[in-house]
Amino acid sequence: MNHDRYMKEAIVEAHRAQDVGEVPIGAVVVKGDQIIGRGHNLRETDQDPTLHAEMVAIRQAARSLGSWRLTECSLYVTLEPCPMCAGAIMLARIDRVIYGAADPKGGCAGSLMNLLQDPRFNHQTEVVDGWMNEECGELLTGFFRELRARKKRKG
Repeated sequence: MNHDRYMKEAIVEAHRAQDVGEVPIGAVVVKGDQIIGRGHNLRETDQDPTLHAEMVAIRQAARSLGSWRLTECSLYVTLEPCPMCAGAIMLARIDRVIYGAADPKGGCAGSLMNLLQDPRFNHQTEVVDGWMNEECGELLTGFFRELRARKKRKG
């Protein structure tokens, strides 16, 4: 797998989120050498708490395959998955998650806890953490820095 190539595609999705005023998180689902699902955050746009980048990409991938079972697939995401997304990853039977920036306050792929590799569940997912960490982390840091500056300017 070419992790750089697919993480760069996830970063493209993160920029799409940022372009519409969303937190810049992006994801792609890959099977073989083909992207079968793409997503970026749309929570604010649609006022739907489930529209995380991973959820959007997983739904698109399932539609693409005509199956909820995403075995032999990898998910690339710019931020460590939250509990909801980790649950969807397990339920979709995704084989591997490659993420960029860690999320110490909500990450469930190793930071706060590791739902993806808990042997008590019937499916475990391989986790590759910190891929292109600096670039992924800077997207988020820059977004929140600008958001705070805007709020400060408004008074």
